[in-house]
Amino acid sequence: MAQGSRKFKAQRPGASKKQHLKQKGPKKGGRIIAAKKVHIVQQQQLKKGLEVAIRNKIEQEVTQKASLSLHKPLNVVKGSQVKTKTGSNSK
Repeated sequence: MAQGSRKFKAQRPGASKKQHLKQKGPKKGGRIIAAKKVHIVQQQQLKKGLEVAIRNKIEQEVTQKASLSLHKPLNVVKGSQVKTKTGSNSK
């Protein structure tokens, strides 16, 4: 009889092991980094909100003036909406 313990486990023929491969390099996907200055972030959000509101108001005024000057009603066709990263539709 053989003396000592076995060095390797016996494997069944045809059975394959699943190898866990580590991903090399940085992970995929975006990173959320907390802002150092919260009040600046709030100012930027307010500024962006105001820009969007002003742009929408200008667009409404232009379409209203254009529809009044034409002899037939104006139909505004909106382009395809692009989905954002969060999955919601942009306005």
